Formats: sequence, C-alpha cells, structure tokens
Amino acid sequence: MNKQLLFGLILTTISAITIPGLPTLAQGQTRIGDLQQRTNGTTVSGKVTQIVGNDFIIDDGTGQLVVDAGPRWWRELNVKSGEQITVTGELGRGGELDAFSITRADGSVINIRPPQGPPPWAGGPNRAPRPNPN
Repeated sequence: MNKQLLFGLILTTISAITIPGLPTLAQGQTRIGDLQQRTNGTTVSGKVTQIVGNDFIIDDGTGQLVVDAGPRWWRELNVKSGEQITVTGELGRGGELDAFSITRADGSVINIRPPQGPPPWAGGPNRAPRPNPN
C-alpha cells in the first residue's frame, strides 16, 4: 500500500473519532479543512460565499471549498450568497467537490446527479434528457 493512500486512510479514521472538547459537525459531515483525499459520499455544510454559474464556494469556518453542481444548461441552480447549505458529493481531481445533492436549511433537496456512473450530462447538451424543473 502506498504511503499516500495509507496516510489518507489514517486521516479518515482519525476524523471519524469525536474528541471531547472539540466542536463537532452533524454525523457524517466532513470539515472542509479536513478534506485530504478523493472520496465518494463526502458531506460538507457551510455558507455560500461566492457564486459563478453553477459553481460556488462554501465555507464552514475551517476552510473553503469550490462546489461544482454541473453545467447550467443541464439545470440552473438558484443558491444565494450567504445561504447555509449541505452538499454531498465526491472530491474531484481538481480539488473541487462534485455535487450529488444540495440540501437547503429548510430541508429541501436539489438532486444534481447519482453517485454512481457518469453524470447524466456527460453526453453533451443534446444527448441526455433534462430533469423536470419542478
């Protein structure tokens, strides 16, 4: 096993342990400052600080992370700067979080793509059926 993979597994294990006296996040959520490896099903919560199209920056107080929510032609999002959200996705090769879903503070969920397989927009704007906007 290579050292980088071993180090990532150790960090994942340590971050799963709650240490008394340290602030904790909701179960299953990862602090942005603790993200070290590419994983499926990573969940982070924080405040949206900047938005460019369907990409935005989320800040949880430990760090900032770019979230990629797919192309605008597939589905245009209406997240707002200052909004508190929870994003589940996978850490991409470029260090951004490729979103599977976004949950708003009111509990409503925006489903972006399934966690398995290529995203539905992978074939281009004329290949995949677009989601119902409702």
